[in-house]
Amino acid sequence: MTQALIVIDMQNDFCPGGALAVPEGDSIVPAINRLMDDFASVILTQDWHPAGHSSFASGHEGMESFEMIEMPYGAQVLWPDHCVQGSAGAAFHPDLDTTRADMILRKGFRAQIDSYSAFFENDRETPTGLHGYLQERGISQVTMAGLATDFCVAYSAMDGARLGYDVVVREGLCRAIDLDGSLEAAVDAMKDAGVRIA
Repeated sequence: MTQALIVIDMQNDFCPGGALAVPEGDSIVPAINRLMDDFASVILTQDWHPAGHSSFASGHEGMESFEMIEMPYGAQVLWPDHCVQGSAGAAFHPDLDTTRADMILRKGFRAQIDSYSAFFENDRETPTGLHGYLQERGISQVTMAGLATDFCVAYSAMDGARLGYDVVVREGLCRAIDLDGSLEAAVDAMKDAGVRIA
């Protein structure tokens, strides 16, 4: 077994009605569940922010959601409060088949740094532990699906490629936020990094 499916952030807050809803984010759940049958290893990632996380616009006076701010680790989009630890919004979409998961990786739990990638925090240095897990399992190819194409999926895919994995993104099983053309830029960046878009 050298392949794994990584399902990125299929959580209520990223689906219609959620705090940071991705358009049609829930529509991909049935196909992702079916795709799980093709993989012996399934990993789910879960955004898991403490209340008052530094990436929340609500903690920056005079700033609005989706505005940019400089953090010690670089540029950061300010988000609506979302995926707060233990909240209904942080829970997986109720139709997602979580029973197939070998591992649930929680990210974004450090209050002072955001985490888009399944592999690293946004400083691009602090590891989440996923790389070590995959190495221990002998997994060299990863297929990714989930939310959102232009942020957590793209960052995860590019980091995976940078670490030497054969990375495939199932674009039809992802949905994007698409802030000011961020989807097109993310797809181009993934291709430049050696990610295969299927």
